[in-house]
Amino acid sequence: MTPLVSLHHLDVVEPIFPNVSRVQALKRLTAPMNLDSAGLIQQSICYDKTRTWTISVSWGYAVQIYRGIFSAREMEMPARTFLNWYKRADYTAYPFNTRPVSRNVCQKPFVYYLSNAVYDKDTDETASRYVRVQSNPDCKWKMEDPSQIKLIVVYKKTNPDLWDKVISNFSNSKT
Repeated sequence: MTPLVSLHHLDVVEPIFPNVSRVQALKRLTAPMNLDSAGLIQQSICYDKTRTWTISVSWGYAVQIYRGIFSAREMEMPARTFLNWYKRADYTAYPFNTRPVSRNVCQKPFVYYLSNAVYDKDTDETASRYVRVQSNPDCKWKMEDPSQIKLIVVYKKTNPDLWDKVISNFSNSKT
């Protein structure tokens, strides 16, 4: 677990959500941030074995469905969807590992971006809705196609003590 510390240079980077302005994107991100800041953009990896899909949920930001089963270790590594600030295509300039984006159209993820998030007092959960705004290229693989899914709803229990657990586990592992 790592915190989302800050977003820099908002005047020059593309908005974090597609098809909206930078200000609109930041406003959209503040809804889940106000509901559960400790869980913001934390990744969960799920598998649908009947369809052979890997699903990555970055709560409060995006859900991605991949055709195929990928290991958690591979999914935890960020994809190279960003460039070096100095416009070099040198992915070795980062102090962390990245995984290449697949050139195979069938392995491109179906991405669903946050549209809104609300808190349900009755269930003590957040409900966040994610919609697909961009289509994927046609794929000739003979496996289930996620293209019919237009909306994903994620229910999540808030955990205000999440960071305390991480710090506690980190402290205990150092001794």
